[in-house]
This record gives sequence, structure tokens and C-alpha cells, in this order.
Amino acid sequence: MLRTRSALFLSFIFIGGCTSVQSLFSTTDDTVLNSHETTVAAGDERLKRSVESSDADATTALDEAIEPSLKQTAERARTRLDSGRNAEELVEEVEVAERDLWQRLRAGFAMDHEADRERVQRHLAWFKRHPAYIDRVVERGHRYLYHIVNETESRGLPTELALLPIVESAFDPFAYSHGRAAGLWQFVPATGRHFGLDQSWWHDDRRDVLAATDAALTYLDQLATRFDRDFTLALAAYNSGGGTVSSAIRRNTNSGKPTDYWALSLPRETRNYVPKLLALAIILDNPEDFGIELPPLKDEPYFDVMDTGGQIDLAQAAELAGVDIDEIYLLNPSFNRWATRPDGPHRLLVPIDSAARFREGIAAMDPKSRVAWQDYSVKSGDNLGSIARRFGTTPAVIRQVNNLRSDTIRINQQLLIPSARAGAGDYALSEAQRLERTQARAGRNNGGNRVDHVVKRGDTFWDIAREHGVSVRQVAAWNNMAPGDALIPGRKLVVWSRRANAQSSSVASANARSGMVRRVGYRVRSGDSLHAIANRFSVNVSDIASWNDLNTSRYLQPGQSLVLYVDVRNSP
Repeated sequence: MLRTRSALFLSFIFIGGCTSVQSLFSTTDDTVLNSHETTVAAGDERLKRSVESSDADATTALDEAIEPSLKQTAERARTRLDSGRNAEELVEEVEVAERDLWQRLRAGFAMDHEADRERVQRHLAWFKRHPAYIDRVVERGHRYLYHIVNETESRGLPTELALLPIVESAFDPFAYSHGRAAGLWQFVPATGRHFGLDQSWWHDDRRDVLAATDAALTYLDQLATRFDRDFTLALAAYNSGGGTVSSAIRRNTNSGKPTDYWALSLPRETRNYVPKLLALAIILDNPEDFGIELPPLKDEPYFDVMDTGGQIDLAQAAELAGVDIDEIYLLNPSFNRWATRPDGPHRLLVPIDSAARFREGIAAMDPKSRVAWQDYSVKSGDNLGSIARRFGTTPAVIRQVNNLRSDTIRINQQLLIPSARAGAGDYALSEAQRLERTQARAGRNNGGNRVDHVVKRGDTFWDIAREHGVSVRQVAAWNNMAPGDALIPGRKLVVWSRRANAQSSSVASANARSGMVRRVGYRVRSGDSLHAIANRFSVNVSDIASWNDLNTSRYLQPGQSLVLYVDVRNSP
């Protein structure tokens, strides 16, 4: 940065003459001001040659010495000098340019940007042909990039790693891959749990901007230490696993071959993973060489972290901050539902410009009004699971709010239920609304007949896909799932069937394959247990528990209502 600033100041002096610039300085040492000797940083040969050249050649030589991304700024400054603009304005313009986040990102680049490798060249060519892709990912990522660069720098890591979310998710905070990876950094469930990224009905920390960024950079730092601070190997291990990379190194060692990343035999995706990141870094380092114009990014925070003091409805939060609710979801993509998680941590990211307004608003708010509440009178056939599903919450939340010691409830008992303030459509980026849009879009793009299939015990993606003449990946993608995800009995799937006689009914679909499946209500009797009921209806204990949100370690209560999905031919 200092070298760049020096180059720009020298260009102003040589181009416009020293008179207008000298008036900025005052000193008692006239020798310094009048000296014709200029000290240049050691090793900056191009700048040194430009200083020693004739005045006629100074402008051209100095322009070549300036950081390419600042040449436009220098040209504008030269024009202002010619038109009589003062030097204070020029200084301010230089400082603004140096505060650009792209400049800061480049300053932290530390990996070898060797562009002559075939794999790197292939990605460079693709990005050059698709400049709109860069615009798209920057538009998505501008909310998060300042924070990620900050965190990368604070750990002393190469800032190329801040670009990894482009490779992983194209900076889509809701990205979910066929391998069950989620979020900007694409953590799979097991790795996420290892780094403390919990998941629940309310939230998924793998999509949390703060928590997932911390976990990803911690993981990368650990991998770099494992591979002697070789970040190409660390990145390869992030993609395919440390064991995969270690095995490849061991094979090459035993064969007397080099053990650097470029020499290893790795999975195809991993072989392209590092070259893609390096190609991005090369382009962002010198975008003009590839005909790409980067949108400006200020080197300042986009969001602030607010303490909400408890669970808060996201529509309420958007109103307090004075922003669209989609902006709240994009900054807080970990929330699956209409509100923050009830058990905390009680924090919310809001745009930095809205932070003061949000802070004042929530301080003045009655804590009880952070979410809406509804009185509900228990009816015959109700259980906590069915009530929770009706109001978009969980049995645990209802128990907590109403100080219930168990799942037992009585007819006419009054319950206080937290509920969304706005209609479901207003929470457009909640999990349910994203799923509905995905399913509708799939119908427009793929055609076919829509079939609403309710999962029953024994169902697999393969069976469902085969029955409807579609692929396993299609069925999973239409439902925002991965082929490896578990199918929970009772969950509704949308399938765009290629079969002409497909029926828009999950029961009819199931009947054609394996029998008469029906939804059955069952009231627990004295002496009943989950095992006894499961045996009676030929279902599994785990299925009954999942259908009714039960804790299998707790006893059933006489009179308690259960929902079962049974094959009526096997039922008593």
C-alpha cells in the first residue's frame, strides 16, 4: 500500500509540477524540500528507473510502476491536476482507492499463482468467457466478504482462502449439495458437528455466517499444519479429506515420485479444486488482463452483530431494522423458520447502517412482544407434536413456554403457543418457502405430473425414482435434499412423475408398490408401551417416535394420542 501511494504521489509531482504539491507541506528544513534526490524503496526497479528518466518519459514510466488497479485513479487525478484541483482532494482520492476491499484482499495473497499449468489455464479461460459469473458471485458475496477477509487476516492465513466460498457454494448461503453439504463453506453434517456446528428444527449452524466461517478457517489452519503449511495440500484435504491426501502422498513417496499437490493422484473434483481457486485469485489480482471489471467493494463492515435478548420473529426484526425481511434471512441464513432459535445464542446480524435503529428499537420493546403468542385450547386427538406442526414450532418449545414436565396434555387445557406474526409467504427465505419454490420451479423446468408422496417405512429414493421414471438425484433435488439423506416416515415429497397414470396421492403411489398404507389415530391405553404398539401394527419404534416427536426414553401416558402410518393388511 505504501509503495502504491508513493507511486501515485510521484506521478502527481512529475505530471503537474511540484508547485501545487509543495504548498501542502511546511518544514524548517529547506534542504529536504528543495532536494532533487528522491529515495525509492529498494528493489522497486521500475519506479527507480522512472524517477531517474527524463521528464518527457516520466509519466509513461510511472504509470507502468503503478498498481494496475489504480491506474484509472491516477488518470483521473492527473486530469484534476490539469484542471487546477488541489492536492488535498487528490490525497483523499488515493486513500479511498486504497480502502477498497479488493486492494486489501490482494495485499494478503501469499500462494503461488502459477498460471502456466494446464489445469489453471482451463479455469482461467472459462472465467474469461463468463464474466457475468464473477458479477453474480460478487453480488451474492459482498455481504460476507469483509468479515471473511478480516477473519482470514487475523489468523495469518493467505487471503486466497477468503475466495473459497466461491468455489464451494458460489457464495449462495443456502447452497445444499448432493453430498449433504450446506452453507457458504459446504460443511457435511459430521464435519460440522465436529466443529460445533449444531443443527435443529429451528436452525443449521453450517449456514451461520459467523460460526461456519470460524469453523472453516480453523479447519483449514489445522490442515495446513498437518501438511507443513502447504496450502494447496490443505485445500485438497478440505475438499476430499485429510486421509485421502495423506494416502496419495504415501503412494508417491513409495514410488519415488514428487509429493506436491500437482503430482498427486487425487479424485477428479479435488484435482480441479485448487486450480479453480488459483484461477479466481489470478483474475481478481489483475482483472483488467481478462477484460473483467470488478464492482467496487468498500473496505468496511457490511453488518453488525446485535444482541436480541431472546427469541425474535424475523419479520419483527426486519421492521425494527427498517430493512426487507429477505435481507435479514440473507445475513442470518442459518434460521430455518420464522424466528431465531429459542434457546440461543440470541444474536442477529443486521446491516451496519441499520444497527443503531435496531438497537434502539429492541431496547424499547417489551420482551414478550418479540414473538407473537396465541392461546390454544387442547382438543380431542391433539398431542404436542400435532399442535407444534400446526403452529410452526416444536413440542420442546411448547413444553418450555408452558412449564410442562411431560408431553401429557388434557382436553380443554389452555396452552400459550409462539407463532409467526406474518403470513407464511412473508417469510420467503424460510426453509418451507424455499422448498415450495424449488418444487414449483422443478415442475416448470421438467414437466410431468405432480405427485405428493408421503414417505412410509421402507421407502428409498431409488424405489420412488424408479416408480415415477425419474432419477434419484431429481427426486432429492426437487425436495432440497441429497440422495444420502434419511427419508423420515410421514415427510411429504413432491415428485414430478414421468408416468402417464401417476396419481397425485402418496397413498395411491404407495399402494401400487407395497400395500394399503393409511394414517391411523391411536389413543394410548393403560399398560401400552412403544414396543407393544409397534408390534401390534407391524411398524418400528423409531418410526412411531419420529411421526409423533416422541422421546423414546419417556413413558407413554394413558389417553395420549398417536399418529401411525400402517399397512392395513398387516394391522390388527
